[in-house]
Formats: sequence, C-alpha cells, structure tokens
Amino acid sequence: MSETSQSMADLTPELMNKIGEGTFTDLIGLRFTEITPDRVRGEWDVHPQLFQPAGIQNGGVYCTVIETLASVGGGVWFGDRGQVVGVNNNTDFLRAVREGLLTAEATPIHRGRSQQLWVVVVTDAEGRTVARGQVRLQNLAV
Repeated sequence: MSETSQSMADLTPELMNKIGEGTFTDLIGLRFTEITPDRVRGEWDVHPQLFQPAGIQNGGVYCTVIETLASVGGGVWFGDRGQVVGVNNNTDFLRAVREGLLTAEATPIHRGRSQQLWVVVVTDAEGRTVARGQVRLQNLAV
C-alpha cells in the first residue's frame, strides 16, 4: 500500500475509504463498511450520475464494486505474502435499480496457493439481490 506504511492485514473500512479518496471508487461513492479476510462489505447510493442511457444503474458500477470488494478481501487474506490481481470478473445483472442504497458483500469460495475465487452479492434496501458476480484473483507472491 503506497499511501500508508500499514499492511493489508491492518485495513479498516475507515482507512480504505481514506485511501480511496480521489479514485474511481470514490467517484461512484463506494463506502467500505466491513473488511476482514473472510468478508468485505460496502455500500453506495444510486443517483443519476451512475445511470446508463435507459435511466438505471450502469452495469459497470456493479462490475467495479464487485472487483474492488473481492480484490480487497483477497489482498487482506493474502497479506504480506504479496499482492493479488484480478484475472476474471463475471457479473450478472438481475434487477434494474433507479434509486436507493445498494449493499455488496464479498466472500471467498476458494483460496489457494496461486489463485482465489470470490463471490459478491449486491442487494437493495429491501434485501433483494440486484446483481451477483465472481472474481478470480491471482496471488502474486513476493
């Protein structure tokens, strides 16, 4: 982490939100609410600046959130052994959203020596799944 001398294992939601200031995740309004090696959660508010031309949440926002949460979780779990990078992001869009608070939760499916697989579920304020994705991460040992 270039912005801080702390290791990935020391990440808190507050610190990750601070590190993200001025980045794309800040631009879309992603706020981290929980960071552990086994789960990462975040939330954002849907607003017109995040719409695609049909007036609904742009799918690219889902892809960004899904890859970001999985990568942070994978990085925290891999810790000081090195870094992780995303090698595949597969996201399904299940329900159109025009407004409200969305929450995403990333959990691992597989964590191996060379790769990890994380699933991320995005829900609306009523608890309905609106998108689901999985991200394969490559572990890059130092």
